[in-house]
Amino acid sequence: MQVLQQPLPSVTRPPARSLSWAAMLAAAVVAMPILAVVWIALVDGDDSWRHVLTTVVPRATGRTLQLLFLTGLVTGVVGIMTAWLVSAFDFPFRRTLSAVLVLPLAIPSYLAAYAFGEFFDFTGPLQSAYRALFGFQTSRDYWFPDIRSMGGAVLVLSSVLYPYVYLACRSMFLMQGRTAADVARTLGANPVRVFWRIQVPMARPAIMIGLTLVMMETMNDIGAVEFLGVNTLTFSVYSTWLNRGSLAGAAQIASVMFIVVALLILLERKARRSQRFSTNKTTTVVHDGVRARLTGGTAAAAIFVCAAPVASGFLIPALVMGGFAVRRLDDYADPRLLDALFNSVMVSSAAALAAVTLGFVLSYAARCDRSYGTTFAGRIASLGYGVPGTVLAIGVLIPLAGFDNVLDGFLRSHLGVSTGLLLSGSGFAIVYACTVRFMTMAEGTLDAGFQKLSPHLDMAARTLGRNQSQTLRTILLPNMQPAMMTAALLVFIETMKELSATILLRPFNLNTLATLVYEDASRAKIEDSSVAAMIIIAVGLIPVLLVSRGMDRRS
Repeated sequence: MQVLQQPLPSVTRPPARSLSWAAMLAAAVVAMPILAVVWIALVDGDDSWRHVLTTVVPRATGRTLQLLFLTGLVTGVVGIMTAWLVSAFDFPFRRTLSAVLVLPLAIPSYLAAYAFGEFFDFTGPLQSAYRALFGFQTSRDYWFPDIRSMGGAVLVLSSVLYPYVYLACRSMFLMQGRTAADVARTLGANPVRVFWRIQVPMARPAIMIGLTLVMMETMNDIGAVEFLGVNTLTFSVYSTWLNRGSLAGAAQIASVMFIVVALLILLERKARRSQRFSTNKTTTVVHDGVRARLTGGTAAAAIFVCAAPVASGFLIPALVMGGFAVRRLDDYADPRLLDALFNSVMVSSAAALAAVTLGFVLSYAARCDRSYGTTFAGRIASLGYGVPGTVLAIGVLIPLAGFDNVLDGFLRSHLGVSTGLLLSGSGFAIVYACTVRFMTMAEGTLDAGFQKLSPHLDMAARTLGRNQSQTLRTILLPNMQPAMMTAALLVFIETMKELSATILLRPFNLNTLATLVYEDASRAKIEDSSVAAMIIIAVGLIPVLLVSRGMDRRS
């Protein structure tokens, strides 16, 4: 008897075409604002482009590159040194300091700038103590560094951004083990030489990742650089668009920013491609986790090196804003604050939902379909995080305004109804921009969650009679809930803190907590913004504490 063998159905891959198209659609959501900026910069140029390219762009580019270099240098030194100390040595308060070194991530750069401005002001505690100590009476009697300068901007941004380098380097130092260092020590190398010749080169990929994130966040900042008087490309986009009324000029400056961001991404990828080291521990023996003991003056120096960044990046902003907020307890019931809080929650929730949905499509497609189209879509979608918020604001506004005009014209001519600015004149524009900017964060978290689920789960479910949609609904989604909640939380909090895109896209009658703080600070009323600032800081502490707890558990 001849047995007819039926071909087994695919148990791991859904229809590749549908997943590939879904991934490409998610990528198109990210690509559309970027293409819109390039299009308007090339097509809709006006007479101001000569002025922009000859006067605005060269000066702003020079200041931006200077700020990027100095901020990257300072954050690199601080992040690498603190990560090395808490990973390789044991000293008093090491465990506490290793946890609190990530706290500055909860402070948005614009809040840190406002707090530093008050702290270093003539009437602030630092200059007041300086005058009392030396008996000075007026500012003409002594010299004091001006916080509203390039140096002040580097100090502020470095204080809140160094944890990106610290986190990446600490993870790498913990995974390196101590065998390579011990071998170098037996060959006569001292600890400093081991650090520079062995550990830093091995951590070079992690250092480049951290520095790239620092520079991208520096490029995105608008509140701090405006307050401190540093005219970067980001602020030039804002000024050219709103103050000069030239959208084409702003798009041309944004195109220059694209080039800078693209160079940063290429530099980071080239560094990772040309430097490959094993991330597994080199040994599993007991002494692999033993840290060198520091005592006396060296221990005190290590404590100071690790505590100073925390004091600068977290304690000063939290204490300054907290001190103002304590004296304004009645402001917590202010309708203006409550409206801004409600708007922030609604916009952040919508952005989190959209980012998690699109990120899930991309990560699920990458799990089930390894085609070139799906891979390419994932790479396109990852570009959003590298695009500054001011650039995204221009790219989002153009297609949304075009859609609003077409829809309004169609309904006027056929139904006599005007819809107005249905999308571009509402909070939808902010949600769209934040979704594009933070979708990489959601997609990365979800992809990490999928990697923890064995592909055999899909196979087992299919062999038991479940189709692809049932497998997704009853097996994968329940197991992915922790990753989905984490991704939604991260996008929610980052959207709460986002200022660059929100300040440009918000309707006239809509304020978020970030724009409320910005408005008060622009009118030199830092005290009035303190309550909203403390809410932003409190919300931002949630993921920071989760990250710190997770690193302590792994270490």
